[in-house]
Amino acid sequence: MKKLVLFCSIFILLMSFGTFNSKTKVAYNSGFTSMTVDTLFKDRISIRAILVDKNKIWYGADNSRFGYYDLTKNEKFEEHIYRDTLKLEFRSIAQTSKDIFLLSVANPALLYAVSKKDNKVKLVYKEVNPKVFYDSMQFWNDKEGIAIGDPTEDTFSVIVTRDGGETWTKLLSDKLPTNAVGEGAFAASNTNIVIKGNDTWLVSGGKKARVFYSPDKAKTWKVVETPIVQGKEMTGIFTADFYDSKQGFIAGGDYDFPNNKTDNKAFTKDGGKTWELIGQNMGFGYASCVQYVPGGNGKEIICVGSEGIQYSQNGGENWMQLSTDAKLFTIRFINRNTAIAAGHNKVVRLNFK
Repeated sequence: MKKLVLFCSIFILLMSFGTFNSKTKVAYNSGFTSMTVDTLFKDRISIRAILVDKNKIWYGADNSRFGYYDLTKNEKFEEHIYRDTLKLEFRSIAQTSKDIFLLSVANPALLYAVSKKDNKVKLVYKEVNPKVFYDSMQFWNDKEGIAIGDPTEDTFSVIVTRDGGETWTKLLSDKLPTNAVGEGAFAASNTNIVIKGNDTWLVSGGKKARVFYSPDKAKTWKVVETPIVQGKEMTGIFTADFYDSKQGFIAGGDYDFPNNKTDNKAFTKDGGKTWELIGQNMGFGYASCVQYVPGGNGKEIICVGSEGIQYSQNGGENWMQLSTDAKLFTIRFINRNTAIAAGHNKVVRLNFK
């Protein structure tokens, strides 16, 4: 949502930056027993979109920037995409075996394909509309992908590709469930879309906090109500993840009241047909990104948000504080014990033991 762009640069709580010194350790009762943090690079940058491509961590950022950090060479590559005088902000990123895709927020929406072979950039989709605002993007496979944006009419803006990203088509409104007035999505961490096989979940916020589900790669849709806080412009679901086709977790809260820990976390065990609140008054308030820990059997979850990094080993009922650094917006796991996180002015590697 547009308001998030205005607030993202100032949404940095004055909390301990020193927690992220390399080799900082945190003790736990069980599960992970320690955590070290390595800063990969620092810069004057805002990053909410990252992905793991073998030894490379690709990112989309503000001020028309994108790039990757090579974990093998310990080197950063960065480039700009210049479009007239526009300062593009990339909040969505996805990949196929050949290309990286970057989608800008706001008007005009510009979707670029970046060749992994030679970093050549090509514009593959453009949408001009005063209301356009894309939030998230993912691929089902090497040929088929999807991106979601706020409504320009009365449904989500959904574009799909069936040819590996060469062309993109916007779905007609009559093919999608109708959004409530004031219902949209948040470009917080590129986690508004979750894909498992052919199953696809989209999450919303604002006046409604709902989950939109497609069993057939965006051909048909159903919508499910959730108990997540809703009703105001900056409330709702900001992030989601699924461990498998049945176990899922959604989180968010109230961006304007980031310390409110109620009605901001919910789980499903039936593929998103029903959702139940969990962890009331526990753990974090506003959540920017949640991810399941690989190999955790759907029980272990990491969250980054307004109160730093938090970890649950019982499906979200209880949470342990790993760090009070609130400057990270998004996180992805490389394997069970290693994750990459990015946000305000930095990209870091988290090592769990």
